[in-house]
Amino acid sequence: MSKRGKTARRGARSAIWGLALVLLASMTLPLTGYLFVGQASAQATAQQQDEKATNPRANYWRAVRDGQPGYVAMQSPYATNVLIQNGGQNWLQLRNGPMITYGAVALGLVVLALLAYTVFHGRVKLEGGESGRKVLRWSLFNRMLHWYTAILFIILAITGLSLLFGRTVLIPLLGAEGFANWSQFARLSHDYLGPAFSIGVVLMIVLWLPFNLPEKGDWNWLKQGGGMFGGNKHPHCGRINPGEKLFTYGTLLVLGAIVVVTGFILDFPSYGQTRETMQLANLIHGAASVLWTFFMLGHIYLGAYGVEGSLPAMISGDVDENWARQHHDRWFDKLRG
Repeated sequence: MSKRGKTARRGARSAIWGLALVLLASMTLPLTGYLFVGQASAQATAQQQDEKATNPRANYWRAVRDGQPGYVAMQSPYATNVLIQNGGQNWLQLRNGPMITYGAVALGLVVLALLAYTVFHGRVKLEGGESGRKVLRWSLFNRMLHWYTAILFIILAITGLSLLFGRTVLIPLLGAEGFANWSQFARLSHDYLGPAFSIGVVLMIVLWLPFNLPEKGDWNWLKQGGGMFGGNKHPHCGRINPGEKLFTYGTLLVLGAIVVVTGFILDFPSYGQTRETMQLANLIHGAASVLWTFFMLGHIYLGAYGVEGSLPAMISGDVDENWARQHHDRWFDKLRG
């Protein structure tokens, strides 16, 4: 082999070995970073332990997280000298955890129950059809009060539930920017319409409670399920059936009072409420509102569709005589007398 050939072969071997070393180095050198990371981590852990014992800044912020009072420029009755309020994290976990989960399940179940009732049972038909003769059931003032409160309830339910479930449901649909614009409108509408809604709730309690007092035959009506299931004949009933009475007591007297009181606490935070009070009021307000919506869905279904002939009572104020005789025979007998 000539001298030139030998030189070329040595050059080729040198190039191959050099490339192999480069490849080996490229694979092994990055692994040495783990040594530095481990060493740095050990040093950082030791430094944190030292700072925990000696660093005044670490001790200061640890005290802040524990709720020790400090100084803040904002002078508020519910945030004076409070730098970090750990209860906010607990509130957030309860709101975004059990409240949203169980609230969604409850609302979903009532919708499924109403759909199942419609499919397997259908509407409660008006026996004998319409007679063509009408009787007055609700006066104009009572109808105006009903629709005033009902419309405000629907608006508040939509805005409130959209704020509660917005991050889970609406952001994927509207996007972050779209939800931000809607949530600002929803929050302002909810805050300003809430006190107006409370007026309607109070008036309903005061004016309608006399219609909803217990009377003879209520228990028998409840035992028969109001004639809503199977082939049971509609039981005897006065002007307001026991189901409506329970709805009035449960929603207006109990849930209505809870929602109104907690709503005012949240709407007017400058009357001495603490942050803990505001967080608790928010959780109670949200849970009671979801429960109220749960019952209202059934009420709206029965009044608007489920029971044939019921809707005119809150539109024109009149109901057909056959409807009155079928569903509120004792009240109808008093009218005829």
